[in-house]
Amino acid sequence: MDTMAMHIANGIVNGPVSAVFAAFAAAALAFCVWRARADLDDRLAPMAGLVAAFIFAVQMLNFQVLPGVSGHLLGGTLAVILVGPWVGALCVSTVLIVQCLLFADGGLTALGLNITNMALLGTAAGYVLVAALLRILPKTPAGLGVTAFAASVVSVVIASQGFVAEYWLGGTTQLSLPAIAGTMAGVHVLIGIGEGLIAATTVMTVARVRPDLVYALRRFRKAPAAEPVPVGGGAA
Repeated sequence: MDTMAMHIANGIVNGPVSAVFAAFAAAALAFCVWRARADLDDRLAPMAGLVAAFIFAVQMLNFQVLPGVSGHLLGGTLAVILVGPWVGALCVSTVLIVQCLLFADGGLTALGLNITNMALLGTAAGYVLVAALLRILPKTPAGLGVTAFAASVVSVVIASQGFVAEYWLGGTTQLSLPAIAGTMAGVHVLIGIGEGLIAATTVMTVARVRPDLVYALRRFRKAPAAEPVPVGGGAA
């Protein structure tokens, strides 16, 4: 029984709140499309397709975390490291839309909720932490692996708490909010650890073979310092 998986089904959050988040998700994705146009090039576009396919595959693998509780990986941090925040959010959103429409994984009326939590909130949290860590950790495959692991755990937990906030706004059943928050956080820490290991292994492998394909390395690599200009000119 899938009692606390990340995907939200129809009817768990009421119609008005679901509609608000659907509108928010649509507006946010339109903004991501606008920003992503500046990033997409001959190098990033094929990688985006591979990332979306990889996320689709891992999200289809539901696994039991506790008795009666299952979950799946999200892939948001992996996406932002490889293709950036804007394209990464679009990759995860595309996967969620396909899963909803073709596999009934997540309710249609809850699609905006699921996109908000996993494609927007999760990737945003992952990117913020990636940006912070790569300013202090070495920009090597090992440093990138540590960054991917830590950001994955945090982003998955934050995405799960997005559901808690949405349930607080429009939950349709009488459940204890602190209990839901604690259960979701505890379960998704374990999911985040699993996701972190996979993300770290993946990005380290890509960084060793083709570091030029890793968006985070290109984005946060420090520009070489300019050579000092001799005082008084160079002529003797």
